[in-house]
Amino acid sequence: MYKPLNVLILGYGEMGKAMEHLIKSRHPIQIWDKFPQTHFKSVKLELAAPKADVVIFCLPVKPHKQVVQLLKKQLKSDCICISIAKGIDEEGKIASQIFAEQLPNEQPYALLYGPMISEEIRKDRYAFAQVGCNNLDDYQTIQNVFRGSKLLLKHSFDLSGVNWSVILKNVYVMLFGIADELNLGDNFRGYLAANTLKELDQIVSDMGGNEDTPYNLAGLGDLITTATSNDSHHHELGRRLARGETENITGEGVHALAMVNKYQIFSSSQYPLFHLVQQIIEKPDNVKNKIICYLQKSF
Repeated sequence: MYKPLNVLILGYGEMGKAMEHLIKSRHPIQIWDKFPQTHFKSVKLELAAPKADVVIFCLPVKPHKQVVQLLKKQLKSDCICISIAKGIDEEGKIASQIFAEQLPNEQPYALLYGPMISEEIRKDRYAFAQVGCNNLDDYQTIQNVFRGSKLLLKHSFDLSGVNWSVILKNVYVMLFGIADELNLGDNFRGYLAANTLKELDQIVSDMGGNEDTPYNLAGLGDLITTATSNDSHHHELGRRLARGETENITGEGVHALAMVNKYQIFSSSQYPLFHLVQQIIEKPDNVKNKIICYLQKSF
């Protein structure tokens, strides 16, 4: 048996609708959107927040700080804030850092990342996610939110590792799109997978995460999903870069590259594949030659 929980969903884009689909038959839901579309009436945040047992941030990471500052004095002390944001904000902060810095000390928070494409969720296909949180009781509550749905969960205490795995994976996915557009073949895809995971493991470890975290759902699982899905935005960005199309090359992975460079979060030159993507984004010409030069230096 599960206890019905009051769930507040922030953002009614693709993932907001997917979360609604997963939860609505078992728990009362309220949905807030800053810019509601036609035929959708957003709740008032100041009225919905005090009633919430769980708040799911289906928002990009950029507005997280502002929204948390609006919410934090209105939330119940045991209300769990959950983020699905896979990016770095304009101050160089990731979702777990924003929650840790902006929420009251005892306010519980969590991350929800893994292979969970919104279109598949709404077609009632299985999805999978790691829940990064510090308290097992909070994890049990989050399990209750999704129990009976087709989103299956695994727990991790490694919030930093889970967060960095899912963010950086979007950078590498663009290489898979480039490789497919250039018809570099299955062998090259296998090489990319092996070396992407090697670099992810190194970076996550350097950022304070656990060494094995990138091999789980938020890393390897989401990497395979987004590197092979026809619905993957970052895979398509890679294809466009390989074709020499440079307009509107935007997305969480592109922004993450810019923020890593701006704030010197880590030195990209230590990680050859990551650095290769950075070079391609900065100068998206002769992409195939850049890959050939990379291979010649690597072997």
